[in-house]
Amino acid sequence: MQISIIIPVHNEEKSIALVLKEIEDVMNRSRSSYEIIVVNDGSTDKTLQVLKSSGSNIKVVNHRVNRGYGASLKTGICNAQHEIVVITDADGTYPNERIPELVNYIKDYDMVVGARTGVSVKIPLIRKPAKWVINRLANYLTGVKIPDLNSGLRVMKKAIANKFARLLPDQFSYTATITLAMITNGYQVKYIPVDYHARIGQSKIKPIRDTLNFIQLIVRTVMYFNPLKVFIPLSLVLFFMSVGVFLYSYFFTPKVMDVTTVILFVSAIQVLAIGMVADLVNKRIE
Repeated sequence: MQISIIIPVHNEEKSIALVLKEIEDVMNRSRSSYEIIVVNDGSTDKTLQVLKSSGSNIKVVNHRVNRGYGASLKTGICNAQHEIVVITDADGTYPNERIPELVNYIKDYDMVVGARTGVSVKIPLIRKPAKWVINRLANYLTGVKIPDLNSGLRVMKKAIANKFARLLPDQFSYTATITLAMITNGYQVKYIPVDYHARIGQSKIKPIRDTLNFIQLIVRTVMYFNPLKVFIPLSLVLFFMSVGVFLYSYFFTPKVMDVTTVILFVSAIQVLAIGMVADLVNKRIE
C-alpha cells in the first residue's frame, strides 16, 4: 500500500526531528511504500533549519506566512502523490507507532481516526470541559456517537478529502469539520483507541476562543448537510414556549398574553418553514 504522511508544522523546533525519526522507523519496519510531507506553516523559530537537516526522504513545503493548521493540511494533501493520506501532529502527542495499524483498516472504511480514548491519555484539565460539551453537541446533531471529534491522527482517502476541500476551514477546526462532513454524508468512519501524550513545547490552542469556534462550526456544518436536525428542535422549543406562555397566562394571570403567544407560535412556524426550504435546497444541490 502506498501512503502519504502529512505533518503540519508551526514553530516545532524541539519536537519535529524526534517525530520524523519515529515515523520513519515505524514505516520502514512496516515495509510500506510511503512519503512524508512536512508543511512548514510560516515558522519563525529554527524549524525550517531542522527540517533541512532531516534527510532527503522528507518533502518540505513552505508557507511564507502562517496560514493555519487546516490550510497546511490542504497544502499537504494537494502535494500528496498517493491516494491514502495519513495526518499527524509534530508535537509528539500522538502514538505514531500505531500508523500502520490504522492504515490496515482503511481498506474497509473511508476514514480511520485514532480516538484519544486509550489507557494513557493526557489531555490538559482546562480543555476537558470544553471537549465534553463539544462532543455531546456533535453526537446529538449527527445522531452518531463520536469518540473523538477532532483527533489529529487519522487516515483517509485523498479523493474524499478533496471532495470537501471547499468547506474545510484553514484553522484548527479542519479535523472536526471533515469528521462531521463524512458522517452526515454517510461515509464509514472507524475509531481506534489510542494514547495521547503530553506535548513537547507550548500548546497553540486557546480554550475559550477555540471552544466557541468549535460550537459554531458544529452547528454550521450540520446545518449545511442536514438543516432539519437544527431547525426542527428550534421550532419545537418555540412552539412549546408559546403553549407554556398561553397556559401560564390563562390560569395564573388576569389577562391572557395572546400577543406573546402568537409571536412565539408564528416564529415556530417560520423557523420550521426555513428549515424545510433549506433541506430542499440542500437536496437539490446534491
